[in-house]
Amino acid sequence: MRPDYVKARGRSFGKAWSLLFGAALAFAACGGAAEAKCQDAPGPGIDWAGCSKARIMLTGEDLSGTNFQRSLLTLSDFSGSKMVGANLSETEISRTRFEKADLSKADFTKALGWRANFAGAVLVEANFSSSDMNRSNFAQVQAPGANFQKAELNRSDFSGANLERATMTKAELARVIFQHAKLPGVDFSYSNLSRAHLQGAVLQDAVMTGSYLYLTQLAGLDLTSVKGLTQAQVDIACGDAQTRLPAGLTAPRTWPCSGEED
Repeated sequence: MRPDYVKARGRSFGKAWSLLFGAALAFAACGGAAEAKCQDAPGPGIDWAGCSKARIMLTGEDLSGTNFQRSLLTLSDFSGSKMVGANLSETEISRTRFEKADLSKADFTKALGWRANFAGAVLVEANFSSSDMNRSNFAQVQAPGANFQKAELNRSDFSGANLERATMTKAELARVIFQHAKLPGVDFSYSNLSRAHLQGAVLQDAVMTGSYLYLTQLAGLDLTSVKGLTQAQVDIACGDAQTRLPAGLTAPRTWPCSGEED
C-alpha cells in the first residue's frame, strides 16, 4: 500500500472522528441546556417546554406567556395563578388543578387532561381544540369565545359556565353537564351531545346543525332561536311540556326518556 494513500486515509479518518466528536459535544451541550432550562425558577415567559414538572405547587403565581408545550404537569396545582397566553399544547395535565386561574388565550391544543380541575377559571378565548379533557371540571368557568373544536369532553362538568360564542364543533360531549350554563351563540355543529344535561341552560342563537341528541336532556328549555335543529334530532331527545321548539318543529307524542340518561 502506498505511503501517500495511508496518509490520506489517516487524515480522512481523523477528520471524520473530529466531526463525530464535535457532534457528540454539541448534542451533550444541547441536552445540558434543555435540562438546565427545566431548572429555571417559575415566572412570566419561562420556557419549560418538554420538562417534567409533575406534582409542582405554583398557586397564585404569575406565569403569563410561559411555554409548557409537551411537558408533564400531572397532579400539579396552579390554582389562582395568572397564565394568560401560556402554551400548554400537547401537555399532560391529568388531575392538575387550575381553579380560578386566569388562562385567557392559553393554548391547550391536543393536551391530555383527564379529571383536570378548571372550576371558576377564566378561559376567555382559550384554545382546547383536539384536546382530551374527559371527566374534567369546568364548573363556573368564564370562557367566552373559547375553542373546544374536536375536543374530548365526555362526562365533564360545565354547570354554571359562561361559554358565550364558544366553538364546540365536532366535540365529544356525551353525558356532559351544562345545567344553568350560558350558551348563547355556541356552535355545537356535528358534536355528540348524547345524554348531556342542558336543563336551565341559555341557548339563544346556539347552532346544533348535525348534533347527535340521543336522550339529551332538554326539559324546560327555550329552543326557539336555536339554529340547525331538525325534527329527527328532537324525536330522540328528552324534553317535556315546557320545552319550546323552533318554528316548524313539534314535540313527539311521547318523549323517549327512559330515566337511564345518567
